[in-house]
Amino acid sequence: MGVIRFEKEAPAAVAPSRMFKAFVDSHNLLPKIAPQAFKSIDILQGDGGVGTIKLWNFADGGDFKHSKQRIDALDKDNLTCKYTVYEGEGAAEIFEKAVYDVKFEASGNGGSICKVAAECHIKGDQELKEELMKDAEEKATALYNIVEAHLLANPDLYA
Repeated sequence: MGVIRFEKEAPAAVAPSRMFKAFVDSHNLLPKIAPQAFKSIDILQGDGGVGTIKLWNFADGGDFKHSKQRIDALDKDNLTCKYTVYEGEGAAEIFEKAVYDVKFEASGNGGSICKVAAECHIKGDQELKEELMKDAEEKATALYNIVEAHLLANPDLYA
């Protein structure tokens, strides 16, 4: 099993506390604002905090069908979250698991920067195709921009 690591930073014109709250509440928010990407995100176990397991059901027609997400650490004071994605179906079947560390920080202009560090654990001797990683990054960036635009249009949401 190979491990691929990557880091990414993404700016937003929204305060870090609001972006973090939207991130934590993704199971409610994302299917509403991005139905083209998500059918549903269901909590299978837990209350949204550490140990919570969510089932992410992706929209039909995409490369991904579903995956599970476990919240491993959640620090509301420091706006950090660590979670593991596993048991994926579709293009995600190549992964044993993917572990993400996410932190939202102030950018100094009233906005924020989302910092993500990830470790993707590949099953067996399979190879991760560069186009799959590029496509996943583009989709994640587009989704992040949808969340940012929604929060800008709804300034009281997660305030």
